[in-house]
Amino acid sequence: MQIKPALPRLNKWHLAVSVLGLSAALFSAQASASALEQFKQFVSSTQSAKGQFVQRLVKTDSGTVKVSNTSSGTFVFSRPGKFIWTYQKPYEQVLQADGDKLFIYDKDLNQVTTKKLGNALGSSPAAILFGSNDLEKNFTLKEGGAKDGMEWLEATPKSKDTTFDRIGIGLKDGVPQAMELRDSFGQTSLLSFTHFEKNPPLKATSFTFVVPKGADVFNN
Repeated sequence: MQIKPALPRLNKWHLAVSVLGLSAALFSAQASASALEQFKQFVSSTQSAKGQFVQRLVKTDSGTVKVSNTSSGTFVFSRPGKFIWTYQKPYEQVLQADGDKLFIYDKDLNQVTTKKLGNALGSSPAAILFGSNDLEKNFTLKEGGAKDGMEWLEATPKSKDTTFDRIGIGLKDGVPQAMELRDSFGQTSLLSFTHFEKNPPLKATSFTFVVPKGADVFNN
């Protein structure tokens, strides 16, 4: 294994924060409960979860909604700061955090990029699902109303040091169905979730990253 300094082309932290912030499950609460009530109940009762996701980039051009860059895969997380976000299609890539470091593995290139987590989750979308339970420390939460058969919660980062203007979480019957990430560039990433399992049994070593044989490691 060869250790090298990070290269700019492999700096995928923004991608990691984006997608990581777009993951996972919110269970509990009754169907009549508000989105905020359902979300708070999920946060207080869910230490870990796993499931599947589909991610899309949504743009509106001249009044026409266009969907592109569709990808899919699986996720598993354990608070705080431990998760594995795996892209299976259209190409294989793994974003994994052990509570201390983030590892981004590109299978085709056989390369691993690492980054110290520190307080990086903070006001990022990743903090909503993978961080601590103290969400209102970093986000302003409010009801977003009903849309597409779901009750929506809006989370606005309090910090200005973030590329996201607003994060939406869509819930139905106490289960998160979707997340919307609206960035400062006018783009919206939409994630939909299926096959959620709340508090699944996980091994102590579940989030320990093992560098694949022969992979180059870039420290960022």
